[in-house]
Amino acid sequence: MLPAGLTKTVIRSLDWVAQRVLPADHRPRHQRIGIRGEEEAYFHLRKLGYSIVARNFRSPRRRGEIDLIGWDADVLCFIEVKTRTSRDVKPPEAAVDRHKRRELAEVAREYRRRLPPSCQWRIDIVSVYYDGSASRPQIEVFRNASLSA
Repeated sequence: MLPAGLTKTVIRSLDWVAQRVLPADHRPRHQRIGIRGEEEAYFHLRKLGYSIVARNFRSPRRRGEIDLIGWDADVLCFIEVKTRTSRDVKPPEAAVDRHKRRELAEVAREYRRRLPPSCQWRIDIVSVYYDGSASRPQIEVFRNASLSA
């Protein structure tokens, strides 16, 4: 397994090459920012010791998607990443409303069907803020987010 710094450098280099070689990404700006935020969250969580085992997990039986799934020690974490470019609107963690939490819980239940029933788990929310002047985002992890919002 490569160290996080080396992996991040390789991915950034590949992104740089892709921008120059591949056709332009025509997705809306908010989707491109969201993808970038998920990537930053991935590396931040790895630095915190998480072992990420899945990205953008979907179940054929349920609506919704889980951005990241990883182990924090012996606890399986289902991670929702919210990215913002401004603090003028509600904070990213507040955007995970009752409906989104219910979707997360249902998809997480599908994933947990593969695991022993005694497996400990939780839902985390990662907020990623891109300030216009800073090249590095501000990242905050909310562990064990309540499902009863």
